[in-house]
Amino acid sequence: MLLGATLELIEEGSNADKNTYLDAKNICNLLGISHFTYNYKEEFKKYVIDDFINCYANCKTPNPCIECNKHMKFGVMYEKAKSLGCDYIATGHYAKIEYDDEYKRYVLKKSNAGKKDQSYVLWSIPKEILEHVIFPLSDFENKDEIRKIAEENNLKVATKPDSEDICFIPDGNYKRFLENNSSIKPKIRKYCKRKRRNLRKT
Repeated sequence: MLLGATLELIEEGSNADKNTYLDAKNICNLLGISHFTYNYKEEFKKYVIDDFINCYANCKTPNPCIECNKHMKFGVMYEKAKSLGCDYIATGHYAKIEYDDEYKRYVLKKSNAGKKDQSYVLWSIPKEILEHVIFPLSDFENKDEIRKIAEENNLKVATKPDSEDICFIPDGNYKRFLENNSSIKPKIRKYCKRKRRNLRKT
């Protein structure tokens, strides 16, 4: 059984691309498979957004993509896929999974995509589910190849801009996000100015 799924993770209006769900649904329609949307906003806040805030509160540098992959895409989504009778889940990450004779199990490896490789944000995927994960883009060297395939199949997403910002902070303003969503009041600029003044004095 083949099916497509989109996860609702953040509140409407905060997503940089409001056509995400529609794009996925249209592609599934072209492929002739069912598409479902699942609301995991509560889980996303717990595992990703709250972790992001807590890291800054404790002087750590967060990586929300790692937490999202671990808890959402390859956590709750994998469990949902199993409950629907799916044997595998496939995502558009640039990474590779192969069986390793030395370790006697499936392992995560770098893809052929060079700078686009995303294996570094997938290291926390539970090892026991790797054999049930498929990365169709593992052998492609760049995104231009993917866009060409999409264009040849008349997919509107062929020219869709890359998304490199944190999904819940699309404008990249971490300072404002922390001020609006926590008791943290960043003072990075003032600190930097004070530090520069002290350096000039010495």
